[in-house]
Amino acid sequence: MSYFLYIKNMINAESYEVVNRLFRDAGLHPKEISYSRVTLLSVPEKETLTKLNELLLPFGYSIIDDNAEKITSRIKSALTELLYNKELNLKTNLSVYLSNKVHYEYHYLSTLFSDFEKVSIEKYFIKLKIDKAKELIQEGNLTFSEIAFQLGYSSPAHFTNQFKQVEGKSPTEFKSLLTDKT
Repeated sequence: MSYFLYIKNMINAESYEVVNRLFRDAGLHPKEISYSRVTLLSVPEKETLTKLNELLLPFGYSIIDDNAEKITSRIKSALTELLYNKELNLKTNLSVYLSNKVHYEYHYLSTLFSDFEKVSIEKYFIKLKIDKAKELIQEGNLTFSEIAFQLGYSSPAHFTNQFKQVEGKSPTEFKSLLTDKT
């Protein structure tokens, strides 16, 4: 029977590698690691979990015990996967996607997330998208229109408006600040 552990702040391939190494250092051999969840073949002993948590903490990770925090972590991971997985469509209905991915009604997920994170799922996802846009602007390979399209915006104007709401400056102003620093 599989045993699942949820790990806080495990959001990308680099963190999977670190967490996998730390699990092995603790004498555990994960069957699978994906989006904040580690699957083990059996239930580890309490002392092993304590050792594992001690190994995780210096790297900014920790075992999640609270159910609300586990679900919130799963929502964040699902949103990150949606944003960074080119196979997925960013124009997907967010509520349907999350309900299917996390296996709870969206209303419950939305309420839980808002209570726990003090921000709505939608606003959190917009922030993720703007952070991704900033990365793409820094890379300098795409136009603002291409970035808007890649991030699922209906138009470059909509993208620009949301960028300005989140960052307090337009994408053009953000790019100018980057150019001025070099």
